[in-house]
Amino acid sequence: MKIICIGRNYANHARELGNQIPDDPVVFCKPDSSILQPRNPFVIPPWSQEIHHEIEFLVRIGRVGKYIDQKHALSYIDAITVGIDFTARDLQNELKEKGFPWEKSKGFDGSAVIGKWILGNPKKNKNYQITLLKNKVIAQNGNTSQFIFSMEEIISHVSKFFTLKKGDIIFTGTPSGVGPITAGDQLEGRLDGESLLSLNIR
Repeated sequence: MKIICIGRNYANHARELGNQIPDDPVVFCKPDSSILQPRNPFVIPPWSQEIHHEIEFLVRIGRVGKYIDQKHALSYIDAITVGIDFTARDLQNELKEKGFPWEKSKGFDGSAVIGKWILGNPKKNKNYQITLLKNKVIAQNGNTSQFIFSMEEIISHVSKFFTLKKGDIIFTGTPSGVGPITAGDQLEGRLDGESLLSLNIR
């Protein structure tokens, strides 16, 4: 199982971090060790002073695919949910300034939080609302209609480079509103108003 992430898939998020709008999906990966186990709190690592929350729409792959045509892409998904891509922003900025890869800032232990899966294919032409509440106040709100690259485009593009296998997970990008977390925070992730993720920060 692999975790594939798409960066800069909301124009408003790209702008808030001062990044250019990409011409192709920005792809990076997280190791399976980055998955935070269910019911565990997220513990802020001692080597970062600036961990940011990033709520995302997630899809899970249900069968093997390579060079997937966009018109068939949704049929390769067997479940959807929301998740959090935790990012060590201070480390990421330091690595980017040096021109180094920034996987350490994205793929560290516990940095991938996955909500409760909703089984089934996403409905074609349906838009999904994702929301992150921090201490019961909305911190991020986005909709898949705001994607720069659609789910179909993402799956087709990624499958050119990586064979997609059953159980693979794709994080599809975060909307604007990313920000720091502190010990004692409580996060909740919702999909179309349904709470699928709840997390304490330590």
